[in-house]
Amino acid sequence: SAMLGGWRRALPAALCRVLRGRAVSTSWCPVGSAFDAKLQQPLQPLRGGGAGSDTGLFGVPELSCPEGFQEAQDKALQESEQLVQKACSTPPGPETVMIFDQLSDSLCRVADLADFVKVAHPDFAFREAAEEACRNIGTVVEKLNTDVELCQSLRRLLADEIIMSSLDPETRRVAELFMFDFEISGIHLDEEKRKKAVDLNVRILDLCNEFLIGTHLPNKIDKHVLPEHIRYNFTAEGNYLQVAGLHADCPDDLVREAAYKIFLHSNAQQLRRLEELLASRNSLAQLVGYDTFAHRALQGTMAKNPETVRQFLEKLSDQLSKRTQKDFEMMTKMKMKLNPQNSTLMPWDHPYYSGVLRAERYNIDPGLYCPFFSLGACMEGLNSLFSLLLGISLYAEQTKRGEIWSDDVRKLAVVHETEGLLGYIYCDFFQRPDKPHQDCHFTVRGGRLRENGEYQLPVVVLMLSLPHSARGAPTLLSPGMMENLFHEMGHAMHSMLGRTRYQHVTGTRCPTDFAEVPSILMEYFANDYRVVNQFARHYKTGQPLPKNMVSRLCESKKVCAAADMQLQVFYAVLDQIYHGKHPLKKSTTEILKETQEKVYGLPYVPNTAWQLRFSHLVGYGAKYYSYLMSRAVASMVWKQCFAQNPFDRAMGERYRREMLAHGGGKEPILMVQGMLQKSPSVEDFVDALVSDLDHDFETFIMDS
Repeated sequence: SAMLGGWRRALPAALCRVLRGRAVSTSWCPVGSAFDAKLQQPLQPLRGGGAGSDTGLFGVPELSCPEGFQEAQDKALQESEQLVQKACSTPPGPETVMIFDQLSDSLCRVADLADFVKVAHPDFAFREAAEEACRNIGTVVEKLNTDVELCQSLRRLLADEIIMSSLDPETRRVAELFMFDFEISGIHLDEEKRKKAVDLNVRILDLCNEFLIGTHLPNKIDKHVLPEHIRYNFTAEGNYLQVAGLHADCPDDLVREAAYKIFLHSNAQQLRRLEELLASRNSLAQLVGYDTFAHRALQGTMAKNPETVRQFLEKLSDQLSKRTQKDFEMMTKMKMKLNPQNSTLMPWDHPYYSGVLRAERYNIDPGLYCPFFSLGACMEGLNSLFSLLLGISLYAEQTKRGEIWSDDVRKLAVVHETEGLLGYIYCDFFQRPDKPHQDCHFTVRGGRLRENGEYQLPVVVLMLSLPHSARGAPTLLSPGMMENLFHEMGHAMHSMLGRTRYQHVTGTRCPTDFAEVPSILMEYFANDYRVVNQFARHYKTGQPLPKNMVSRLCESKKVCAAADMQLQVFYAVLDQIYHGKHPLKKSTTEILKETQEKVYGLPYVPNTAWQLRFSHLVGYGAKYYSYLMSRAVASMVWKQCFAQNPFDRAMGERYRREMLAHGGGKEPILMVQGMLQKSPSVEDFVDALVSDLDHDFETFIMDS
């Protein structure tokens, strides 16, 4: 295809000699072609698991069938027992940290893989077996975190000032992080309280799983309650209608209102789960010596404590308030124009009318853009960018029978021009039944330096929900899908280039408010014409995407962007209150109402409980602010380091050296300082976010 242009090149011969003793795979091919329409047929006949498999999932021999999870788990637990004994009998020294990391690796190699399989495998038996493995290993980890003898072996090392001063900074930090895990689990408590801490952790794990399932469940309503002319928008089930989402893009105000009120209707069981989850988290935090769960969760992050987060959110909210008000006024006018009978702006109107304003002002029809963003072209665009910035190429590799879980999964080898093979990315990009509709990055195996001197290559999965291609055409991405692809690939590159000695801090295993920086930074590249022009070609004609279309697209994102950001501030404030001082002064719904009206500005809708759909309370408890803080850092890095030249190799190398290479092995604020050559303040973070909302004068005038 015209998309693949100059990328059909063979690996240089010199590279064959540096692939750590591994011959170059004859099954490698240029990345774009692996996602071409012609190659979307299976590259191998059999999915993960089943008779005749050459291997198991991800090349793990045991995982050729669901029962293999038990075998892999037993093997990991046996290995971990031996390593615990070894740690307890080894004199203090750098070897102590290495044994702890081996222990972490032996458990994570099963738990991380199972974490992905339990949500994404099409076979229920695999999902169930993986879920069980996650729970069992999670319980073991909680017990190890309260194992006094194991902790003493680490404490002896940390107490020896002579040995500690001889350790390199990364080893010292990893030793301190392992001790931190012990401390937040209550290692300093008496036996009875330690047991209580373990029980609380196990209960929290169960509540998180139950709450997460509840956030996605549809609500049912008697179909006769709704006017007949809107019923077809919802799934019928006998005399009931199923409402599975907010229908935010529907042009009919009544449909959006009905969906909002029904989908967000309070559910007593889910409410009890949330209340118990918040109370249990608070009990655990106080048991191990913290004022609140937020204080415990924010230890070691860029923000460091809830006070800084509150200050950041308050200052940002103040800066946004006038802009947000203007955005709401524009939306209200648009609603009056389209629906004169009811002009009050409600929460179900914000996503829809902001979209209408964008489309009207900048003529942004995704259909005009999709033909320029074929999946193969976008993958080649990423390949080109990584090659220019970091000296890295992506190659599709043939998989063995049984290695993947769906025929359309693609395996990419990530290869550096001089360092060789860096790791693998499995691309699970397409929709299928029972697959979650979310874009995310999973670490399946962390990188680390093995005892024999070889490097354990990282393995990750990128999961998207792209539509399958129409017959005879490649898969075409909307601008939003393209940006999401770049975002997730930012996480993957962090995993590939965070080549730490210890897997405990590999890649994205770093504080949450730093982990989103590399992915959000990639969004800035995805919105720069110089980058987009490298790959965006019409799949039929080869015509490049016109510059003014990219400019309009970027400017359209700034329409109502203050109100969108204010909504994120509201979610982050709500998260901080829920994980702040307990007992909560009011019910979670009353807190929602009060915070929504004070911070967001649109009225609370009676009998709704949006917090029961707030799935981020599970993985981002007390840390939802991370998206905003990471965006602020990414904005500063973009403007200072890449805005002038997005292909600057020297700056790419500095980015790798200062921000990606350390994973979580260095304090996040020190990595940011190394990149920006200064220590940013809360005001700097706020200014960076607010300045992103300003329109580009040239585009604004041109379109006016």
